[in-house]
Amino acid sequence: MKNLFFTIAVVALFASAAQANTISESQQKFIKQYEKQKVVPKPEAMLLNTDPEPELCCGFTPLYNGKDLTGWTPLGGHCTFEAKGDVIVGTCVKGSPSTYLSTDKADYKDFVFTAELKWEINGNSGVMIRGQQKPGKKEVTVYGPQAEMEGIDTGRGRYWSGGIYGQAAGGWYYPLWLESHKEVRAALKDNDYNRITVKVVGDTYKTWLNGIPAAHWKNSDYAQGFFSLQVHAGKEGKILFRNIKVKEL
Repeated sequence: MKNLFFTIAVVALFASAAQANTISESQQKFIKQYEKQKVVPKPEAMLLNTDPEPELCCGFTPLYNGKDLTGWTPLGGHCTFEAKGDVIVGTCVKGSPSTYLSTDKADYKDFVFTAELKWEINGNSGVMIRGQQKPGKKEVTVYGPQAEMEGIDTGRGRYWSGGIYGQAAGGWYYPLWLESHKEVRAALKDNDYNRITVKVVGDTYKTWLNGIPAAHWKNSDYAQGFFSLQVHAGKEGKILFRNIKVKEL
């Protein structure tokens, strides 16, 4: 009898794990949309983040001084960024490529990074982590891993804030389309600030959205780099960034 219960328990465990790594029914529509991207992972191979969000109270260095954009430089386009009190306001400029307000310090390696974002006018955004740059045809090209942040009303219906996108680097590294990501897909708050937290150690990247575990991705292509606040290309959009800070590990 004990062997029977053990067998049932093992079967249930494997069944639960298999279900966790299946694409949710509500996300099936994105399979064809992204299946041609070279870097899109197979669902069964995706790692899951089950860690609690790192403590954010102590040992952090603010990346915004509350006065001006000293220490930051916009790259890749001419969307605008302004220092306004405790927030940096990013505004989409119609006709501009995506623009990345980037830290001048470009050798961040292992760290916990966190920031809060709010959309005054909905749009797509994100934070480059270990970001890179190279010459482009007209503007500098910013590339590398990006912690995705997208407003609820962007029309995509993905709810992938906290996922990891390969900006100018092949597409989605870690889409939040699994059944296991159901909780984090529902964690984005409308008309309010949302917190993105990223922990990177060696080749391991983990993210949290409003404290809910999101991505768990492993990659050794980007040993160090800068942070960027993105305003995506589009017709409109206004994003507020605040409480931008990092703890180097």
